[in-house]
Amino acid sequence: MTNTYAVILAAGQGTRMKSKLYKVLHPVCGMAMVEHVTGNVSQLGVEKIVTIVGHGAEKVRDQLGDSSEYALQEEQLGTAHAVQQAASLIEGKPGTTLVVCGDTPLIRTETMQALLDHHKATEAKATILTAIADNPTGYGRIIRDNSGQVSKIVEQKDAAPEEQQVKEINTGTYCFDNESLFEALKLVSNDNVQGEFYLPDVIEILQKQQVTVAAYATDSFEETLGVNDRVALSQAEGIMRARIAEKHMRNGVSIIDPASTYISAEAEIGADTVLHPNVMIEGRTVIGEDCFISSNSRIVSSTIGNRTEIRSSEVYNSIIGTDTTVGPFAHVRPDSNLGDSVKIGNFVEVKKAALGNGSKISHLSYIGDAEVGTNVNIGCGTITVNYDGKNKHFTKIEDDSFIGCNSNLIAPVTIGKGSYVAAGSTISKDVPAEALAIARARQENKEGYASKLNVKK
Repeated sequence: MTNTYAVILAAGQGTRMKSKLYKVLHPVCGMAMVEHVTGNVSQLGVEKIVTIVGHGAEKVRDQLGDSSEYALQEEQLGTAHAVQQAASLIEGKPGTTLVVCGDTPLIRTETMQALLDHHKATEAKATILTAIADNPTGYGRIIRDNSGQVSKIVEQKDAAPEEQQVKEINTGTYCFDNESLFEALKLVSNDNVQGEFYLPDVIEILQKQQVTVAAYATDSFEETLGVNDRVALSQAEGIMRARIAEKHMRNGVSIIDPASTYISAEAEIGADTVLHPNVMIEGRTVIGEDCFISSNSRIVSSTIGNRTEIRSSEVYNSIIGTDTTVGPFAHVRPDSNLGDSVKIGNFVEVKKAALGNGSKISHLSYIGDAEVGTNVNIGCGTITVNYDGKNKHFTKIEDDSFIGCNSNLIAPVTIGKGSYVAAGSTISKDVPAEALAIARARQENKEGYASKLNVKK
């Protein structure tokens, strides 16, 4: 969208959050608030996004990366002063500038597009995004004249009794003719109790110039919610969670209880996958089609193939193939790669391990820092002993091997293709292909031992 710019206000510290984390970096469904805003703005195809940073500037830059350009507001002297900091990047350019607060994560791309379209259609110099609030207390009111045009914005403290009854409020999102905006910003005064330069004053300045000032009313007040404290943060989280769940359900995902299911804003889920209550899907997780995710499962930044089942288990930063089952009560730790038709059973922990297609670890085992081939069976109680107190070491189990129950594989060690490890063995040397390794004490039975104990008693 040529000749269209966006300024995102993200310089405030957010003292009411009572947090060491800067306000716009607080997450909503796994993404920083300001990321939601920049992401939705970028979908408009604007020519340039300028994020105004102040408190925590470097951290905001780190979070957003190359998705935006930046202007620094060294002193927080008000919203008009904040927009002025973008002058070096966009002042004097013909076109339209959208101004959005970085603490409004719920605002949709469609709403901002409608605002831009209305601004263009009315040939206005400024257009205010408004909303109807059941309880408008604390918001600036939009006062219209008899013809329906905006005559002024009046703040709560300045509103007459009849003006306080108005429910149409200023959301703090605007469109401006870019050249008119920066000319008007030069006229904004800080002659007020706070000694700050306020962006709504630009509206009054433009009205005095007798140019068109329009307003576009969104039909969703909740979309315009500004997050200033933890209460509002939880409200935004709840609204976003419901929105995300609805999107996935409309795309063919079954969510048994959306109210108890958490899905991050970045997650992708295939059709005919079923999510049971109390499931958490976090980060950039991709889940295929026809999967089954049972209650009390947590999946973080992982990729899950089609027709795979995760049963009451946790998966972190890993890849799981198709037709695989995990759990119940399994723990797949970071950097694991489970192939197709793999079985990870109850109370199994896998860490930084690759398992080939068709391999099974059915019970009570730890496999870490390992490469397991295809069609390997690992018996109950097997442990790859990978840590010597100082360094981690690697275990390799080649295709078609069989590891008996209660085996310790002391790394570094290789179990050759098609070999067997007898139950109860502690293996500290490489096992050749197709060999049987037995590393345990020979059983010896002491005949009559119990009766001798009884005699002594």
